[in-house]
Amino acid sequence: MIAPPIRYISIIICFLLVIYVFELVRRKHLNEEYSVGWLVTGTIMLIFSIFDGLLKWVSELVGATLFTSTLFFFGLMFLVVICLHFSIRISALTNQVRRLTQHTAILYHEKSELEERIEKSDYEVPSSRLEKF
Repeated sequence: MIAPPIRYISIIICFLLVIYVFELVRRKHLNEEYSVGWLVTGTIMLIFSIFDGLLKWVSELVGATLFTSTLFFFGLMFLVVICLHFSIRISALTNQVRRLTQHTAILYHEKSELEERIEKSDYEVPSSRLEKF
């Protein structure tokens, strides 16, 4: 069982984490897409902190002898999932930046070609219609 002072501290920390995530989403510092994982994690940690019998049951289920081992194991799994998710996002963003850079280079090249054609041509654009008269 979790000792009472640690139990109260963990309940407070989990509760503050959930409130902080909501505040980050409200201020648009964190996208809703990323907040779900943090809210689920904070809620699960809060449930484990409140109902220590549940933590004991999960520890027995995974074969851990200490409750802290169970918490560290699930914390490590959470971090692995977060790292994998961010790696996928970074890969997608890298591909997107590459495509945008290529499109920009193509547009810049076409613009340069059009400017050269205009400079080489004998066609001059009149500055106003009054010059024709």
